[in-house]
Amino acid sequence: MGSHHAAEIKEERFAPSSRLTNIIRLLIGVGVVTIAAGLYTDGHRFWANYLLNNWFFLGLSLAGVLFVSIQSVSNAAWSLGYRRIAEAMGAYLPWAFAGFAVLMISTSMHWNHLYHWAHHGIAEEFLEGGQPNPEYDPIIAAKVPYLNVPFMAARMAVFFGLWILLYRAIRKQSILEDQEGGLLRIRRIKTLASIFLPVFAVTWAMSTWDYIMSIDTHWYSTIFWVYHFAAAWVAALSFIAIVAVLLKKAGHLPHLNDNHLHDLGKFMFAFSIFWAYIWVSQFLLIYYANIPEETIYFQERLEHFKVPFFVNVGVNFVLPFFLLMARGSKRQGNYLMAVAILLIAGKYLDLYLGVMPGTLGGHAHFGWMEIGMFAGYVGLFLWVVTRALASASLIQHKHPYIKEYATHEVM
Repeated sequence: MGSHHAAEIKEERFAPSSRLTNIIRLLIGVGVVTIAAGLYTDGHRFWANYLLNNWFFLGLSLAGVLFVSIQSVSNAAWSLGYRRIAEAMGAYLPWAFAGFAVLMISTSMHWNHLYHWAHHGIAEEFLEGGQPNPEYDPIIAAKVPYLNVPFMAARMAVFFGLWILLYRAIRKQSILEDQEGGLLRIRRIKTLASIFLPVFAVTWAMSTWDYIMSIDTHWYSTIFWVYHFAAAWVAALSFIAIVAVLLKKAGHLPHLNDNHLHDLGKFMFAFSIFWAYIWVSQFLLIYYANIPEETIYFQERLEHFKVPFFVNVGVNFVLPFFLLMARGSKRQGNYLMAVAILLIAGKYLDLYLGVMPGTLGGHAHFGWMEIGMFAGYVGLFLWVVTRALASASLIQHKHPYIKEYATHEVM
């Protein structure tokens, strides 16, 4: 992929091939069968996987909108070839909302037992007859004003409402830019992106506490949301890289060159290191005071998930660090795509370690349900993304920075 200079960039359309469509249908079919079988055979394990996959793909979707917002606010030209991919990822947000709505309903109806704080009567010190409640948990009782299903459902509705509203507004202005050109739509996108960034920071942090950290109710970490941001961000960068390389190989994005790949590869490399920094910072919590509330989170994982615990560090930091260190490694499409696939698998493993110990404990194991449900969600996510990609030009061909994008070089 050499440097490509062109006098004009035209509108470019994408249409999914029949082969891709069949693969997506197959993945969705596998997911549907697995969900049905999982509900019938092991409901507790099913709901743990349901939470895992919904959170994973929510993170991917939101990080896509975040990518567009950051590039818009910073007036970046190099990333124009990636922006429509990131925009398409945001189209999954309504589906994510539906998934979490089902989660809230199932939690309120006690169909799942993912959250210890949601167990009936656990925050009541005395039973109806005045007898002491043997299930009473004073730590959970102190958190009930925040950790309760109605308030959590209300937060979910507000957060998703803000995310979807801002995403659709950004997407609308982006499409109008294709028709009109000029600076008006670019300025509006920048304004909307400036609103999305602080909204994302606050709502993502609180959502992380709600859905993931509250699984281990007695434990807390003030950097937990940053840790999950780093994971979702690296996974999103990796997904963008995979799609961009595949589109390039299929004859699309003719102006995307190895310099653009190099910049995206540097992001993947840098934030893999950032993820490791936050991982270590959080792990060191166990040494700060050596009290049960701070050690229990890692104790469970080191006792029952020791091998995947350390494999997680290798896949998400050690391997990417050495594989992406060389300058040339970040400029080769197939190589970068292979590392991106590794990183996405690593982030799934990372989230698996975040969900399963607190929900299934030592009874958790990786098998057909985990593979089948993940395949189904991959299929659904790809279906949404490909539909969004096909609904607009693959490149903002009237963007004022389009010439800078086409002639981009790494100094």
